[in-house]
Amino acid sequence: MSAEDLEQYETEMELQLYREYRDIVGHFSFVVETERRFYLCNAVDVQVRNSDGDMYFEVRMSDAWVWDMYRPARFVKNVRVVTFKDVNVEELEKPDLRLPEDGEF
Repeated sequence: MSAEDLEQYETEMELQLYREYRDIVGHFSFVVETERRFYLCNAVDVQVRNSDGDMYFEVRMSDAWVWDMYRPARFVKNVRVVTFKDVNVEELEKPDLRLPEDGEF
């Protein structure tokens, strides 16, 4: 496989992954970003741990989707991540659940 073929393959895989993300993001409550991966999940628990003076984060997620184009099974029931880097957790907005601004239903 040539370098050009590999680059085209990676571009196609990234586009496919983005389309999958776009189609499923509404089914999840949280976005979790670690130094290695990006996750969508419905439950997340972040614990700060300390071992022999070294601080790290233990992140547990359930009903998760893993952003990784090289991973064939992106949907997982439970994920546990241990990292010494920052962890970013954001709650996703659910615009379709908002009440109308004019007060009419």
